[in-house]
Formats: sequence, structure tokens, C-alpha cells
Amino acid sequence: MIEGLLISVIKIAVVLWAMLTIVAYAVLWERWLCAWIQDRLGPNRVGPRGVLQPLADGLKFIFKEDVIPRHVNRLYYMLAPMIAMSPALITVAVIPWGSALPIAGHPIKCVIADLNVGVLFVFAISSLGVYGIVLAGWASNSKYPFLGGIRSSAQMISYEVCLGLSVAPVFMQVGSLNLGRIVEYQASHGWLVVYPIQWVSAFVFMVSAFAETNRLPFDLPEAEQELVGGYHTEYSSMKFAMFFLGEYAAMFLASALMVTLFLGGWSLPLAPFNAPAKELWVGMAHIGIFIGKVLLLLFVFIWVRWTLPRFRYDQLMGLGWKVFVPLTLANVALSGTALALMEK
Repeated sequence: MIEGLLISVIKIAVVLWAMLTIVAYAVLWERWLCAWIQDRLGPNRVGPRGVLQPLADGLKFIFKEDVIPRHVNRLYYMLAPMIAMSPALITVAVIPWGSALPIAGHPIKCVIADLNVGVLFVFAISSLGVYGIVLAGWASNSKYPFLGGIRSSAQMISYEVCLGLSVAPVFMQVGSLNLGRIVEYQASHGWLVVYPIQWVSAFVFMVSAFAETNRLPFDLPEAEQELVGGYHTEYSSMKFAMFFLGEYAAMFLASALMVTLFLGGWSLPLAPFNAPAKELWVGMAHIGIFIGKVLLLLFVFIWVRWTLPRFRYDQLMGLGWKVFVPLTLANVALSGTALALMEK
């Protein structure tokens, strides 16, 4: 029991360290890619080629003056950044980073909590993130944050419907809600994104993830030209940093979930990377494969932000309710019919 508890603590520490490191350097990566796309210099002063810039930014936020305006609702104003940041840190516990690490003859699963309802857990916890944004908008007692909070609540609730419907065909085909089993199914049967009945689900899931994470072209809750900064306009110091990091942590979670559900997770379609690891080096390679896929999707998030214009709000909501909801409902029906015919 003590040994199992120690392994769980080590897993939690390693996963949180890896996630927060990737999140911090995703910010730097975005600044570099933005500079490259706009043909200008990015961060290049702090450390060799600017690689220590995340550390400098973190210290800057820590030592900045923490201004709390008099007109805010103090309790909810201070609570909102923590609620916005927490869901991504909690839900990463059910994401399988790899198959297993055979150490001293004992295979150690590369997941903190191997839940049979892992996907439902992710959706249940990640949906709480909207409360942090809504509370920030309301507790600021200011018009721009309030409008940003209203926009975000409508946007995230709308596209959570699309997210839930888009993954239903995955469960129908695999027959499990366990994320590890979904990856193992893809390791032996092929990635779900290439299946005719699943690529629509993958596309809708990806676009909905942009809306859920408030990223361009769906960043209406914090549109600078309209709302100054939206729901975090009145925030400063580490409270603002928690909103900022929460967005990138949500991007990381969305990318990891997309990789797990549709892109084979830790697997590659060639031996020995298409089966659970029996040797340590294969287990380490699985972790590297998973992280590589996640970084590729993070690049897509960043690339889209600096190449596409922002949608109008009516276009955003119309896309969700008038296009994606009917499309995903039809896809669920077609997937059920196709799977029933395949079984016969």
C-alpha cells in the first residue's frame, strides 16, 4: 500500500512538472512563432536565444504590484483565477501519457488515475472552468469584464454540447469510456481519425476545442478591440498570470485529449510501438511519441491564431448551434447505423 502511494505521488509530481513546463514554454513558443509569421524578432535576450524568458516572465508576475480595485466583490474576485486554472490541472490525471514502464519486473501504468469513465470525468471537471471566467466578469463590477464573462459562458456551454456529441461515436466503436482502452484499441485497429465514421467527429472536436479554450478565431470573451481584455481586464500580477496560464493549460489538455481519442495516443502504426511496452525503452518511446503529437497540435493552435481573423459573435454561435449540433447528431446516427451493419 505504501509502495503504491509512493508511486502515485511520484506520478503526480512528474506529470504536473511536465505539464507546467510545457505550458510555460508553449507561451515562449507562441511568441517565437508569432514573430516568425510577422517577420520580426521574438524574445531573444534572456538566456541563449531567449530560452529563459518563461522564468523571467514568472518572476515579473510574482514581483508585480497586486492591485485589487475597491469596486470588486473581493471574495469571488480572488477565487475566480484559481477556479479557471484548476480544471486542467485536475483532468490531466486521467490522460494516459504512455502505455507502461516496466521497472524491476513490474509494469507501472503511465497514468495517474485509470478511471473507467475517464472521458466523462474530463468533461465534468473541465466544464467547471467557465465558472472561473463568469465569476471574474461578474465580481469585477465593470462593464467590459461583465460582457466578456457573458460571452464566455454562452460560448463554452454551446460548444460543450458539440464536444460531447462529437466523441459519442468513439465510445460506440470502442465500447469503453476508459481513455487507456481507447488508445489500446487504436494501437491494434488503427487511429480513429482515419475511419470514415470518425473523421467528422475529429474535425468538430478540434474546432470546438478552439472555442472552449477561447482561442482565435473564437476569442470573443477577451477581444481586445471590443472589450479591452474581457473578463480579466481588472486583474494584475499573479491573478492575471493564472488566467493566462489557465488558457495554455486548457490548450494542452485539449491537445492531449484530441491525441488520445483520435490520433492513437502513445502508439504508432509499426512494431513495437503499436502494443503496450514490455521493455523500458519502448515505454519511454511511447511517452515521447505522445508528447510529440501534443506539441504538433499545440503548433496548430498557435498557427491558427496568427493566420485567421476573428469571427463575429453571431457567426460563432450560429456555427455551434446551426451547423455543428445538427452535424454531430447526424454523425451519431450514421455511426450507429454503420457499426450495426458492420456487426452483421
